[in-house]
Amino acid sequence: MTAEDRLFPGSTFISTVLDALETKTAMSGQLARVYIMRAAMAGALIGVMYLTYYAVLAGFAEVGDGDLIAIGRMVGAAVFGFALVFIYYSKSELLTSNMMIVAIGAYYRRTTPLRSLRILLYCYAGNVMGGLAVALMVAASTLADGAVGDQMQMSVDHKLDYVAGGVGGWSDLFMRAVLCNFMINLAMLLVYNGRIRDDLTSAVTMVMSVFVFAFVGFEHSVANTVLFTIMGLSNGIDVGLALGNVGIVLLGNFVGGGLLIGWYYAYANDAQRLMRKRSGDTEA
Repeated sequence: MTAEDRLFPGSTFISTVLDALETKTAMSGQLARVYIMRAAMAGALIGVMYLTYYAVLAGFAEVGDGDLIAIGRMVGAAVFGFALVFIYYSKSELLTSNMMIVAIGAYYRRTTPLRSLRILLYCYAGNVMGGLAVALMVAASTLADGAVGDQMQMSVDHKLDYVAGGVGGWSDLFMRAVLCNFMINLAMLLVYNGRIRDDLTSAVTMVMSVFVFAFVGFEHSVANTVLFTIMGLSNGIDVGLALGNVGIVLLGNFVGGGLLIGWYYAYANDAQRLMRKRSGDTEA
């Protein structure tokens, strides 16, 4: 290991992310249809796994209360954690991870605002399309009937209450969104940094990051969009409050993943800039 590697151990992470950015930039331009299809798969996986999460909650709630419900939340959060594993290994495209990638690309001037916006918009559009496909299947079935639907509706009501609660609720929602994507992209940092060398550890890392956000109650823009779409088609929803929720959560997710992970680690591993500054300080 060189002296520079010891000073900037995240250089592998940065180079891996910048390579990924090149691929996403090319795909969202020349192969936009395929890129959106890959994003749609991520939205569909979020929808299926979120539905499974609420099915687990409903199952535990039906057989007991108190401790069993708490255990159900832990089991459901762990199960939902596999959504990120499936997305990563199926090479699907998730908006919240791409927030980190375009932020790092912007820091190193490897992308433009227009290209970054295109990546994020196409990705979110695909995520929404995949979630809509799952929502249509749920609406045409009994998958969200009974206790499962009750759990999903309670969650929707809780999420919309943040927006209806005024500034205090908006702040709460925003901070939960920041911490959500902080955890998601912290997992991606660990996977991309070259120090995890086996798939099992990578999978456990991703499951744990999603477990934290699902169990603690952080807020994920794509998951919320998919949940609102499913319940909106099945039971109806206050569209204004839902859009307000998604808007706040999108902003919070970008701060958590794009700035607190992406920009933060881009600066911390900018060897050329920091070494030049160090050299200048020494000469002075």
